[in-house]
Amino acid sequence: MQASDLSQALVPVAGQEEYVKQRFWKKVRRTLGRVPFLDRAVAAYYAAIDPQTPLRAKAVLMAALAYFVMPIDLVPDILAGIGFSDDAAVLMLAIQALAPHIKPHHIDRARETLERDVPVTD
Repeated sequence: MQASDLSQALVPVAGQEEYVKQRFWKKVRRTLGRVPFLDRAVAAYYAAIDPQTPLRAKAVLMAALAYFVMPIDLVPDILAGIGFSDDAAVLMLAIQALAPHIKPHHIDRARETLERDVPVTD
């Protein structure tokens, strides 16, 4: 993994929101049942696309979600047991820092989405 790939995911940049939107649901479907923090990732996604969420919070959430959906990251996702630990750390830091912006309706929508089915498209 190149340093520029990692820095691109962790710093909000132009086009990052579109990058996440194009890849998020595919990653969710692929990791369903294998990632214990998936409900929080989906809630963060819903908060990030909510027009009521402040721009700064959206940018940070999108940066964390971009790291989650990147095909190449610090610890490869295919490594059993630890593959998603870096994704979890990045997402959990963003989610904890921005908890006031992840509203109950984002969490409820995430749970409903994961319970019934993951959307095919965004």
